[in-house]
Amino acid sequence: MYVILYSFVVKPNHEDQFLDTWKGLTALIYKHEDSLGSRLHKKEDLNFIAYAQWPSKTIFDNAGQHLPKEANTFKNAMKASCIKIEILEKLEVVQDLLKENKSE
Repeated sequence: MYVILYSFVVKPNHEDQFLDTWKGLTALIYKHEDSLGSRLHKKEDLNFIAYAQWPSKTIFDNAGQHLPKEANTFKNAMKASCIKIEILEKLEVVQDLLKENKSE
């Protein structure tokens, strides 16, 4: 498994737009690019960290080729709602002891 950590600094008064676009884009990536999903964490006001899981580095590296055109709308709106978006880390999972979510 492969993990990407993202940092987002959101513009004041754009938090709702950011949350909507993050959710929409993440859902498309999950559906069309074989992502294992992502979690978004609020670090402090207007600062978020996302954790995205992928089956492998190869699948992550090749992602983006199967997204529908709608994804560009989400990407552009997300960029417009943020001051800064960056990848903090790219990590290979060595051991996984997270409990599987059984409510889904």
